[in-house]
Amino acid sequence: MHIVYKSEPVRGAHWQRWLAQQAPDIQLHIWPEIGDPAEVEMLIAWQPPDDLTTLFPNLKALLSVGAGADQFDLSQLPPDLPVVRMIEPGLTQGMVEYVTFAVLGLHRDMPRYLQQQRQQQWLGHASLPAGKRRVGVMGLGELGQAVAAQLVSLGFDCSGWSRTPRMIDGVTCWHGEQPPGDFLARSDILICLLPLTDSTRGMLNQQLFRQLPRDAALVQVGRGPQLNQDHLLAALDSGQLRAAVIDVTDPEPLPPGHAFWTHPAIWLTPHIASQTQTESAAAALLANLRRYQRGEAMVGLIDRRRGY
Repeated sequence: MHIVYKSEPVRGAHWQRWLAQQAPDIQLHIWPEIGDPAEVEMLIAWQPPDDLTTLFPNLKALLSVGAGADQFDLSQLPPDLPVVRMIEPGLTQGMVEYVTFAVLGLHRDMPRYLQQQRQQQWLGHASLPAGKRRVGVMGLGELGQAVAAQLVSLGFDCSGWSRTPRMIDGVTCWHGEQPPGDFLARSDILICLLPLTDSTRGMLNQQLFRQLPRDAALVQVGRGPQLNQDHLLAALDSGQLRAAVIDVTDPEPLPPGHAFWTHPAIWLTPHIASQTQTESAAAALLANLRRYQRGEAMVGLIDRRRGY
């Protein structure tokens, strides 16, 4: 099998060496080296080349190097070309770690204490036990379920919402086209883990923030275009929200002088919540390629009707 990798070159070189040892029947070429284009069956990429079908006439699938595939313009891809997102333990564990850090930080009021430190104020505040802190998870796919399970293990009162029904031990689950008011009203800390679709674009807006309990907090680890930035700033300045942890923005990076850089109630990180781990991703990639060779459906196959 011939495959081409078009993304971060250091990871690609590691995958190339790893596959050469573990699966010598699979030849991985690192872009712009592609070998014989007529023999290429798989392209692994964050952004594919514009002339995808012309360049690779016998391409069988497009694989994302990340947990999402919304960076692909599906309308520009052949309608029958399978698109597969990366599902691997390192990505999941990284997201669990980041969201746990964010929720614990917000739960224990760390943004407020950081502001006090900068002002040289030594002042303690009352804290709640985890069981009295209500956490809501929007998006209950692979990542959302793992995050919710971890938060439950820490004692948080956890609920979740997704478009399709889910059942998770210890988690009150809602489902439907839009997050219901009852779910939002009991989310002291709201976590967005949604994929980017037409229905989630701009979802984190004034209307949604007003349905949260006053003094709620936001953890945004979905996709940048889901958040109305001006509405978030207004909610923070009015006291409807007390803090936000933001890992994804639109655009990325934010321009110099953007309000998020210096807002005292925002923790901002540069899209690092969950990153593909070289070793575990290589094993997951090989397992998926073997599934394809056996004629089985690959893990992470995108449903084009839903966009994820």
